[in-house]
Amino acid sequence: MRSKLLLKCIIMSALLFSGLELEAQDWPNLNRFRAENTLLKTPEKGEKRVVFMGNSITQGWIEKRPEFFSKNPYINRGISGQTTPQMLIRFRQDVIALQPKVVVILAGTNDIAGNTGPSTLEMIEDNLASMAELANANGIRVVLSSVLPAYDYPWKTGIEPAEKIVTLNAWIKSYCEKRGFTYLDYFTPMADDRHGMKTELTYDGVHANVTGYKVMEPLVQDAMKRAMKNKPAK
Repeated sequence: MRSKLLLKCIIMSALLFSGLELEAQDWPNLNRFRAENTLLKTPEKGEKRVVFMGNSITQGWIEKRPEFFSKNPYINRGISGQTTPQMLIRFRQDVIALQPKVVVILAGTNDIAGNTGPSTLEMIEDNLASMAELANANGIRVVLSSVLPAYDYPWKTGIEPAEKIVTLNAWIKSYCEKRGFTYLDYFTPMADDRHGMKTELTYDGVHANVTGYKVMEPLVQDAMKRAMKNKPAK
């Protein structure tokens, strides 16, 4: 009996180690959308394809409001928990190779939370700028979104992200103005007086609920229209 139990533990440990090793090898999760990207056809003439690059807030969007994507030429490439360095690594595969007219980038809150280790605001800014400039160099219009308001993170309390988000958003807006990119302000209509998210728009203080996404949708569509009118920045 003991030998069977020991063998079972060894097998389970080996499987767990193998899974962790594979995850470590694909840190940016390039495999997540690889098959879907392969099956995706080249944009049709006149198609105004848009790719949404982001984290769980972007992933949750297609889960809670699938019709917003199915009824429009929008491609969702959000992966829960991701930080900007992970997105930057997969940016060519999951955005540029799909040949969109516009990319909507919503990222940074998980960096502040330290999901993949400590991160300064400057590090986040560098990664956002790199994604935006890669897109621009490939003729893709850039929409850089403000980070959504958050007073605290349920999975990592005590970080006090609210004012860090305000500071990061100010940089994103300024950067867009300097580079000729389109700034998308979700923060202002979604924030309460503590710079957290309004309770009616979220289920946990960080992620939007259906009502939250309904607030975001006309804002992003307006930003897309503004971006479409712009030539790629120099």
